[in-house]
Amino acid sequence: MNALIVSYLFFCYMAGNLMVAWFVGKRKGINLQEHESGNLGARNAGRVLGKKAFLLVFLGDGLKGAIAVALGRAIGLEEWVVASGAVFAILGHLYPFWLKFRGGLGIATFIGAGIALDPILFLGMVLGTAIGLPLLRSLTLSMLAGYAFYLGGFVLSGKAVLYSPMMVAIILILWEHRDNLRKAWILKRKK
Repeated sequence: MNALIVSYLFFCYMAGNLMVAWFVGKRKGINLQEHESGNLGARNAGRVLGKKAFLLVFLGDGLKGAIAVALGRAIGLEEWVVASGAVFAILGHLYPFWLKFRGGLGIATFIGAGIALDPILFLGMVLGTAIGLPLLRSLTLSMLAGYAFYLGGFVLSGKAVLYSPMMVAIILILWEHRDNLRKAWILKRKK
């Protein structure tokens, strides 16, 4: 692996470490890691600080993923390396070194990266989630259908190899959401 690729992936991880929720909370005098779910993402920021904080954190975190993709393409890297850069930005968001590897859940950064990589393919994620929502009646659970449609889009478009690093991101995000998924499934079964 050459120095340019290593530097790019390192930059993407470090960009992912810019925890927008931490800075928004700090400005309000609140450590979001001590409130509600304790994670540094848009959803928790919204719960604790309101809709404006949710929007600001969501956009800021999404921008990290989009910047990783845009930079990789601007410096002429191969598309699979660019997709890897997106994953490193998501890794930085999930596991920021300066916060003892306790970050957010990665959804907004994944969305920003996914849209920047291929907005048409990302529509599959949106479509799958939208189809799953009335059936599952849980955004958390319908996200699984969204991921399935998104991955199916990779295969049908012939881009499965190019975007295979995003499969790693999905696995990591699902791992970080495991408690939320379990709780949503339990609630669904009770209804």
